[in-house]
Amino acid sequence: MSDIPNPIGAFEIFSPRKKKDPSQSKLNPFKKLSKKLAKKLFGKKFATKSRAELVQPEIIAPTVQPSKAKRPAFKIEWASSSAEVKEAQRLRYKVFAEEMGANLAQNGEGLDVDEFDAYCDHLLIRDQDTLKVVGTYRVLPPHKAQEIGRLYSDSEFDLSRLDHLRPKLVELGRSCVHQDYRSGAVIMSLWSGLAQYMLKNGYEIMLGCASIPMADGGHFAASLYNSLGSDQMAPTEFHAFPRLPLPLDKLNGGLDVDAPPLIKGYLKLGAKICSAPAWDPDFNTADLLTMLRLSDINPRYAKHFLGL
Repeated sequence: MSDIPNPIGAFEIFSPRKKKDPSQSKLNPFKKLSKKLAKKLFGKKFATKSRAELVQPEIIAPTVQPSKAKRPAFKIEWASSSAEVKEAQRLRYKVFAEEMGANLAQNGEGLDVDEFDAYCDHLLIRDQDTLKVVGTYRVLPPHKAQEIGRLYSDSEFDLSRLDHLRPKLVELGRSCVHQDYRSGAVIMSLWSGLAQYMLKNGYEIMLGCASIPMADGGHFAASLYNSLGSDQMAPTEFHAFPRLPLPLDKLNGGLDVDAPPLIKGYLKLGAKICSAPAWDPDFNTADLLTMLRLSDINPRYAKHFLGL
């Protein structure tokens, strides 16, 4: 399981917006673009007001003082200690086990832990006010995948057609966002962190499982897969094959459905679906193997995420 399909909650605006200072307009492009990009990537309903756009009232001194640039609401960082990795694992347990009912290995600390964690880099998004980790991804780089001997996705799919890509791909997994922070700003903070990681290390491809909830028994997942266009599917030579396929022929795959926000965002960025859905019984999700090449990122978003 890699993605939470839950929609993002709305936030109320509690304070007035201050007038824009033209001299500060370029100090925080993420703040200015977050809602606009969220609407394009995830849809109008998803792009509600986010914490990145909340502005506190400013107290003006009797004498005019130069205004200071406001810091972003969220901080992007990578775990550098076991304690920070545990913060990510604790958030994952809260979302996957407590909220979504996933069948995870039990431990006394309330952490989601598996054997891949020790080999991965862990991306953290923190609330700048509370310093709480509110979003995370884990990333398995190619040299660490070689060290452990496989990708997590190998457990769900036959990846033999992608073997030649392994030296230049990273695997993404265990992405989740705290239920109080599901905003376009948080998701784009995660993606911005991933994009810079890829550029810094010279990697070209991101691979991971995009998950679809199966509370309805799989009819939604089957319908979503059947609704994908040929332009959203990877070329045949990059197809993978589920080890435990969702039984599409036994499900109602003709429902009129809309993709979950994260999958919708992936597709708009330029990601391709490489497989039919696999059933993950531990998380009770249908997983689609998803691949995104940096060279395929939609030019509308490349400048924002990659600085190109």
